[in-house]
Amino acid sequence: GAIPPLSAAAWNDAFTKYQTTAEYRFVNQGMSLADFQQIYWWEWGHRFFGRMIGLVAVAGLAFFALKRWLTRRLAVRILVLILLGGLQGAIGWWMVSSGIGQTTRVDVAPYRLMTHFILALLILSFTTWIWLDLGERERAPASPAVRRVARLLLVGVFLQMAAGALVAGLDAGRTYNDWPLMAGELVPSHYFETALGIRSLFEGRAATQFNHRIIAYTIWLCSLAAAWAFRRTAQGRSFAILAALVTAQALWGIVTLLNTAPMNLSLLHQALGVIVTLGAVRLAWLVSDRKA
Repeated sequence: GAIPPLSAAAWNDAFTKYQTTAEYRFVNQGMSLADFQQIYWWEWGHRFFGRMIGLVAVAGLAFFALKRWLTRRLAVRILVLILLGGLQGAIGWWMVSSGIGQTTRVDVAPYRLMTHFILALLILSFTTWIWLDLGERERAPASPAVRRVARLLLVGVFLQMAAGALVAGLDAGRTYNDWPLMAGELVPSHYFETALGIRSLFEGRAATQFNHRIIAYTIWLCSLAAAWAFRRTAQGRSFAILAALVTAQALWGIVTLLNTAPMNLSLLHQALGVIVTLGAVRLAWLVSDRKA
């Protein structure tokens, strides 16, 4: 709920409800109330900040609209952001619901985690685009080739972030912890799992990690090639920055993998991925020919 437990009785009631979940029965059996409170506050804080962001956005839109400080176009864009935020909250609950109730699942469904994460990136990217539009920077003309490559890189980065979310949802980063091979193989022999069939591409640990690696190599090579090909254009520096960010992210991904994806390294890997995404968004904005 919006209000956390405020008494010992309320905490015990919340803990009793948690003990009916598969996560408690199969993973956290015997955990103390203090341990439960720790994970509870993380989840409650995440939801609380989500609600506060929505409240601030709605109140801000209403206030600025009453003051007539917004153009119609900007007001519509902020309204779209608010609606996306509401959708994100609904998807967040849909994601969490996959791990509660009559289920043996001890984590949320990877597909739902990926959807929740990618929508968050879309909201952040759209917010960044609006912020860039509100600035005074003039954008130099870009050739069709530059625009096309910048947009393809942005699509590739989003695809890679989605692949990474599947890896995270399956804890696939804690398997096949060698590099550049996977368990000594170029292509893991368990890429296709008989029990999963085509779903191996999205639910198999070997397949999702292999796909995540291949997409990473592809984006890295493409970003380097683009930085070199467009080095003499007005956008050359931005292509070089994106290539540097992708390189740093790839190297950190390897470090994270070789260390069996501990939480601290994984969180930094995710944070770097968000920075790479924003770098790709900025590049796409720079080559766009109008405010969009």
